Amino acid sequence: MCDDFSRGVEDGVRLSKRLYFGKDRSVAPPKPLQIGGDKSSSGFLPLSPMLYAVIFNPGIVDNPDVPSYQPHVHGRCDPPALIPLQMNSVQLNIDSHLDTAFITLTASWRLHCVMGSATCDCRLAIPMGGLNPSILGLQVDLIRRSYTTQLVVIDQTHNTATPKPEDGGFLKPHIFTLTIPQVDGGSNLSVKVRWSQKIIYKHGDFTLDVPFTFPDYVTPAGKKLSKKEKIQLNVNVGLATQIVCRTATHPMKEQKRQVGKLAFLYEAEVLTWSSSDFVFTYSVPTTNAFGGVLLHSPSSLAIDQRDLFSLYLFPGPDLTKQVIRKEVLFVVDISGSMKGRTIEATKNAVIAALSKLNQGDSFSIMAFNDQTYLYSSTLELATEEALQKATDWIGMNFIPGGGTNMSIALDQAIEMLSGSKQALPMIFFLTDGAVENERQICEVMIKQLKNQGSDLCPRVFTFGIGSFCNHYFLRMLAMIGRGHFEAASDPDSIVAQMEVLFSRAASTVLLNIAIDGLDDLDALEVYPSVILDLCAEAPLVVFGHYRGGFPDTLKVKGILADMSNFTIDLKVQQAKEIPLDKVLVKQQIEHYTSQAWFLQDKKLEEKVAKISMQSGVVSEYTRMVLLETLQVQEKHASTSSGTKKGKPESIEIREKCEMIKVLQRVGVGFGNLIATIENTPPGYEPKLPDQAEMLVRAAGNCCVNLFGKCCCMCCIQACSRINDQCAIVVTQLITSLAFLGCFACCELCCGRE
Repeated sequence: MCDDFSRGVEDGVRLSKRLYFGKDRSVAPPKPLQIGGDKSSSGFLPLSPMLYAVIFNPGIVDNPDVPSYQPHVHGRCDPPALIPLQMNSVQLNIDSHLDTAFITLTASWRLHCVMGSATCDCRLAIPMGGLNPSILGLQVDLIRRSYTTQLVVIDQTHNTATPKPEDGGFLKPHIFTLTIPQVDGGSNLSVKVRWSQKIIYKHGDFTLDVPFTFPDYVTPAGKKLSKKEKIQLNVNVGLATQIVCRTATHPMKEQKRQVGKLAFLYEAEVLTWSSSDFVFTYSVPTTNAFGGVLLHSPSSLAIDQRDLFSLYLFPGPDLTKQVIRKEVLFVVDISGSMKGRTIEATKNAVIAALSKLNQGDSFSIMAFNDQTYLYSSTLELATEEALQKATDWIGMNFIPGGGTNMSIALDQAIEMLSGSKQALPMIFFLTDGAVENERQICEVMIKQLKNQGSDLCPRVFTFGIGSFCNHYFLRMLAMIGRGHFEAASDPDSIVAQMEVLFSRAASTVLLNIAIDGLDDLDALEVYPSVILDLCAEAPLVVFGHYRGGFPDTLKVKGILADMSNFTIDLKVQQAKEIPLDKVLVKQQIEHYTSQAWFLQDKKLEEKVAKISMQSGVVSEYTRMVLLETLQVQEKHASTSSGTKKGKPESIEIREKCEMIKVLQRVGVGFGNLIATIENTPPGYEPKLPDQAEMLVRAAGNCCVNLFGKCCCMCCIQACSRINDQCAIVVTQLITSLAFLGCFACCELCCGRE
């Protein structure tokens, strides 16, 4: 899917050379978009919100305003070419609350590359930045019709057609696409898209990063007229403290400054659109740990009518200076499905993590399939010699093969790291598969960690590769082990995502956190049920529902890296200007879904579906659909008296709304047991060849090269260079093949009486 998209944009870039915009500007071939850090992907994936014309028939490509002579193009584009459209306006509205940013992008594009008498589909691509982004909704307006997305319960879509990947869904975990059907050439499309993303917190700084890098060729052709781009930013940290602005990529004008709040505006007349992402960095001027507790009363439409609370704790620069000593065990799946690029990327990810161990840390490595293979039965200090030896061992032993037995590997890992007193034991569990006894594994893990009896029981960090593993099992396993969960959608992102997970785990600064002051509340429900450790690279967020009077302060206790005790009092306040329910809804859905899977609770699944539809945040139990609203004109005869002939008619415009598409499932799923048993590599999608593909395969490499050029100017150029004798031979050959085909057909139809 990703490769087809990139190839389509590449073809569209070439096809756009046909366009002519008069003497003011002749469109130069667009330069490929470079994807930072993603070397295996083509340079044509979007870095900013983009709209493309989906071209199957290249003959319709032309300037709708000034038609020009175009040489006829034979054939069709497969996959379709994607020509980037020119953008007329763009605006960002960003509301940042606590650790979450809500982004609304409003932009307008023009279908400038299709003749006015033709139509084509338009494909919208929305890259989202930050951590853990979530699409919230889309609206596209055209003349007399509009399109919007909506979430529905899965059961409501059973009568609809099977969704196609090109209709819409996630191209990558951070790139959402949607296809708008049959747009007239020369039309303007107004798009409004909303999404949320986590703000990056590191070394005491908050960093907001929003995709806003537009290539030169989305600038409208013709005379260089100035255009307006606008960014409105509102920041609310939710705490009664000052905010210090650090850096901004765009010149921001301060509009408002209050305690804990900021407002900025960037508005400029530009000749070309922004060439860099919008990055804004700010901090809270304190060296100590800080945080607070926010309360929120439910609305009359809320699914849960209990009051909502959320506790936020940030480490501050002082805590980040303390480095905790670690005992690290990597438990890596080497079953048959890990073959190819997956195992190579996993090797590189583990080796990169080993290189970041401190001298006082110790480590070991375990590979597993049907059996387990240990680098060392005891932990070794992370010396240069030991790390080099471990690298060599990985190269010789990370050989994919066999099945997937998670239980034996995790049991052995817990036993190996039990009894630690001076260092924090950490298990990094990497897999690409799913197994039948996942709930049993969670239950056993709960018992094993409960029986440890030590303040330094092993932390479990899980890492999922691809869509065949059960992300909610891995998320639950990490929560039980007071660790974190991370995932890589494809082999290309394994190294980067593993670095995020290991860096967060290595920055642990506060252990065994407990909260005092919640015992007197009624109907109390806290998530996560096992409070995680505090890391220097992410705040601690604990939320829940309750009834009764909430105390004025909460006391948070824990153990620092030097094994000394830590205590902080957090003030409780009402979340007056912070939509706390919206800030926490994605975390709620993820926690509730993990719990529903583990407990096999149907009522909790229904609750997740209701929350998902009400908030617009996708879940495993809802599907996204595309609604079309048409403005229909209806004529009504006048009822006024005194008119005999030619009664005047009144025209009434009404709107007709219907669901036209069900998009592909946007959730990550609960794993694929069959794919795991069959050792299917991550991302593999079996596809049955059609008749044309079978003909091409049977024809051999020579015919493949010929057929591959049948749909472009290369075919015409090749035919023009054939001499007369060769042309006669080719014609006779094709005629004889046609005769044989007719003869076989006649024999089949008439040869039997």
